[in-house]
Amino acid sequence: MEDTRDLGERTSRSERKRRDSFGMYDGYDSCSEESTSSSSSEESDDEVVPSIPASLPIIKTNGQVYTYPDGKAGMATCEMCGMVGVRDAFYSKTKRFCSVSCSRSYSSNSKKASILARLQGKPPTKKAKVLQKQPFIAKFAAYPQYHATQQNQAKSKAVVPAESFDWGQYICSNNTLGAPVSCFKHAPMGMCWDGIEVGVRIEVLNSDTNQPMKVYWIAEIIKLAGFKALLRYEGFDADSSKDFWCNLCTPEVHPVGWCASTGKPLVPPKSIQHKYSNWKAVLVKRLTGAKTLPPDFSSKVHENTQFPFKKLMRVEVVDKNYLCRTRVALVEQVIGGRLRLVYEESQDGSDYFWCHMYSPLIHNIGWSRSIGHRFKRSDVTRKLDGQVDAPPQIFQKVKDVDQNTEWFKDGMKLEAIDPLNLSAICVATVRKVLADGYLMIGIDGSEAVDGSDWFCYHGTSPSIFPVGFCEINNIELTPPRGYTKLPFKWFDYLRETGSTAAPVKLFNKEVPNHGFQLGMKLEAVDLMEPQLVCVATVTRIIHRLLRIHFDGWDDKYDQWVDCESPDLYPVGWCQLTGYQLQPPASQSNREISQSVPKQKKKGQQYKGQKKKRKIPVGRRPFSQAGRRRSFSGDEEQSPPPYPTQGPARPQPRTHLHQTHKSDSLLRMKEEAADEFTFSQGTSDQESNGSGSYYIKQEP
Repeated sequence: MEDTRDLGERTSRSERKRRDSFGMYDGYDSCSEESTSSSSSEESDDEVVPSIPASLPIIKTNGQVYTYPDGKAGMATCEMCGMVGVRDAFYSKTKRFCSVSCSRSYSSNSKKASILARLQGKPPTKKAKVLQKQPFIAKFAAYPQYHATQQNQAKSKAVVPAESFDWGQYICSNNTLGAPVSCFKHAPMGMCWDGIEVGVRIEVLNSDTNQPMKVYWIAEIIKLAGFKALLRYEGFDADSSKDFWCNLCTPEVHPVGWCASTGKPLVPPKSIQHKYSNWKAVLVKRLTGAKTLPPDFSSKVHENTQFPFKKLMRVEVVDKNYLCRTRVALVEQVIGGRLRLVYEESQDGSDYFWCHMYSPLIHNIGWSRSIGHRFKRSDVTRKLDGQVDAPPQIFQKVKDVDQNTEWFKDGMKLEAIDPLNLSAICVATVRKVLADGYLMIGIDGSEAVDGSDWFCYHGTSPSIFPVGFCEINNIELTPPRGYTKLPFKWFDYLRETGSTAAPVKLFNKEVPNHGFQLGMKLEAVDLMEPQLVCVATVTRIIHRLLRIHFDGWDDKYDQWVDCESPDLYPVGWCQLTGYQLQPPASQSNREISQSVPKQKKKGQQYKGQKKKRKIPVGRRPFSQAGRRRSFSGDEEQSPPPYPTQGPARPQPRTHLHQTHKSDSLLRMKEEAADEFTFSQGTSDQESNGSGSYYIKQEP
């Protein structure tokens, strides 16, 4: 035993520095079964035990003061007794021992047997009470709010429990791909995911061990799907028996070298522990030149999961019952950038609306008045304590447009995604031009007589398209309800209605290199039930337009979504943020839910009932009946009148009333048609270069 200590004391300082500079070997030395040496104690008997922070709960065992690990200050393992505790509460600057007693006992002959036993992987002595940190998975759902919870327990937020859907098994069994995190610029880490690829090495918890404490080992990324990665422990080579899926943004994922810098043990899995006699040499050979995570990866994850919107902030958001107006709402909850907004008049909080903080449906207080949008005044006369208007700078900005030159005009025709039936692109009309580039759009043949179901799109919105977009991209265009001249022809319709098509050059022609591919998996909001985030697949790509299919559901529930929509998220987003993920619906669940209607409740399984609020194509309410459509799915009568500011809305004209204009309008449209031709090609375009677009101007 004396020889063992002497060997450790003779270890030169230069040799110690050589191991330290590589990173991980110090941790491995302390727990490897092959290790036969340990560095000598560098602590002095005269050193004073540091004071324990008052914020940390403590216990006393065998006359020593220990702290319960809270995951905040980092963990340390006593090299004498094996106790695991908060690093800041350990003795000395190097934090190698939990107390003065252990530091002194380390040098005495009476404890050398215990030291050697621990180095050989045997349990610590009966006096070494090992305090295990509570399972982190219990806290994991609330990880983005974790630091705030540590600062103020009384104000901690409850989050929706994370669904236990196994993304890894689902992806492997279907042999599919997950959309890369870089496709989602609005999601956490969306702008700093470069370099995270197959072959990157990381340090993760070692689950294949008999050690009584947390130990780590190096793993390689074998496959990526969003935030999730299929990992294989270093040393298993082609053996996939121990492969496992892990969310790379969890607190237990670190770059290579983290164990050495923090004093964590690095131990090979027991299944391959005896595969090599010198693991250090193997790791040096394999890891030299290998890629790993950036050193500040965990801090970037933390920064990216902080959001500017806070509870009790006041915003303007679309009225889910009257699309044509906005209302004041209060931020009641923030999860992963998604906001649960409670309308200000709601006394019990039951009247709420979910949307992302970058949604075009949410605005700062005063936005409606500034652009001339309809707004419902709140019955609440004064703000409650803590309420504050959300700063305008934290909202998503829209592009500046010049409305003094050629711009949209009332009555112009176009094609638009129906916000109440997102599986359809419909014939639509500009009903009112607002300030700052905003437009009020109505779906032809489905509008209420007073325009209460008009909806607001910005002129640069990717949800509106020029006349003919669907035809050249092989998309079914939904004609106006009651229109009998089928198949629908834009040329005939414009002539019959005496209308003009909005000029092509006014529409958004930018096509970003978004990176989506057919068949990629992701997590997507069901915008007809915006509190639900579901397992979904990209089934079509039309330049920047994506067709999103909800796995397990019929195609009629698909939704057209822009590639930069804030309602799309990478695989693993729900797990990272603690949001509830709706798994794919089974066939039996769909049949039951469709035959036995039940009211939708928050957190419920993804039922077919939620889809019923979509009004089927061809069954929209007659505008003559005075009914309107809403996000709630109900058809209501007698809505309040839409304000008539500026030019009055033109009354519908009959064919007889505009006969004298028919020929001139037709000539205008023929001339306009000569200016632009549609570029033919594949409809599901997958070359997403910014230089391509669905329409081009001929010289």
